[in-house]
Amino acid sequence: MANKKVVVAFSGGLDTSYTVMKLTQDGWDVYAACANTGGFSEEQLKKNEENAYKLGAVQYVTLDVTHEYYEKSLKYMIFGNVLRNNCYPISVSSERIFQAIAIARYAKEIGADAIAHGSTGAGNDQIRFDMTFLVMAPGVEIITLTRDQKLTRKEEVDYLNEHGFFADFTKLKYSYNVGIWGTSICGGELLDPTQGLPEDAYLKHVTAKEQETLLKIQFEKGEIVAVNGEHFDDKVKAIQKIEEIGASYAIGRDANVGDTIIGIKGRVGFEAAAPKLIIEAHRLLEKSTLSKWQQYWKDQVANWYGMFLHESQYLEPVMPDMEAMLTSSQRNVTGTSILKLRPYGFETVGIDSENDLTKSKLGEYGETQTGWTADEAKGFIKVSSTPLRVYYGIHKDEKR
Repeated sequence: MANKKVVVAFSGGLDTSYTVMKLTQDGWDVYAACANTGGFSEEQLKKNEENAYKLGAVQYVTLDVTHEYYEKSLKYMIFGNVLRNNCYPISVSSERIFQAIAIARYAKEIGADAIAHGSTGAGNDQIRFDMTFLVMAPGVEIITLTRDQKLTRKEEVDYLNEHGFFADFTKLKYSYNVGIWGTSICGGELLDPTQGLPEDAYLKHVTAKEQETLLKIQFEKGEIVAVNGEHFDDKVKAIQKIEEIGASYAIGRDANVGDTIIGIKGRVGFEAAAPKLIIEAHRLLEKSTLSKWQQYWKDQVANWYGMFLHESQYLEPVMPDMEAMLTSSQRNVTGTSILKLRPYGFETVGIDSENDLTKSKLGEYGETQTGWTADEAKGFIKVSSTPLRVYYGIHKDEKR
């Protein structure tokens, strides 16, 4: 009888390397699939392919879903200026969803009997992978050796070595997850809540020759179309260009403490030049092109959208409804935002847009008005004060 097929979500790390070899030794036909959302270099993908076959996989495939990730997630996070806890670009959590979707899709294409991943039982990723597989590939078995067997790193390394596979799986002081929407950093000083990360913990450092420079990001209906005058049809390349510029100033460093899906709190450091610059440039343009209530309600929806992404609820049917609202809100968000970059930081300068609502002929804030008279202003103020005058007229004993 033919062996059963299992698709392993293969990152090339220790846990997934162990999973490929162990399932091969247990008699499975292993299909190693690396779902790339923009975090793997060509060199890394080539090495993953070489190692997958050395580990015993019958097939290796790279599933490039970077542009799908942008069109179905990143775009809306920009529209919504989404930052978890007003701090952290939702990078790893949103990436995992699209990696899981790609893996599930591939498993169905080849008629796999099972899907395996290397997540532990103490983090969020187990939920993101399992929930997506349960919905997208119903009836397909889910195998998680690292979680179920509570394996230690030493046990996994020893097993690989005993079966002739040797690689550098040295436990580093920090663990990194590099993606198009930022790099997360875990471990080291972050385990002590009184400390921050030292300079050498970051992957990108100040290399810019100029102490200050202007960055101009042009948007059309909320999407990036040009960076410093260079036009981009490919939005992914536009993001990568902004990352290249911002990273040379070591912009976007911070740490976040947040609530995990399973209920414990976690602390993570990150460096995310492109997300920080793009979101602040986009927010700056929106301040001048959206109405007061557009901004308010878009912020409410965007906050929920970001929470659902993080909490592994991307497949919830309400998500397309929120995306429709976010998309509609961008119909007048067209123009150029100007930022001033310097080592380790930046500031907003201004915007240039035909839809700039501050250009109204009815009045110039703090200066002159032409849309109403002084008497009309006095009447408006008096009518607006009516509820307060009624209340304090009756409750004279209440003082503020």
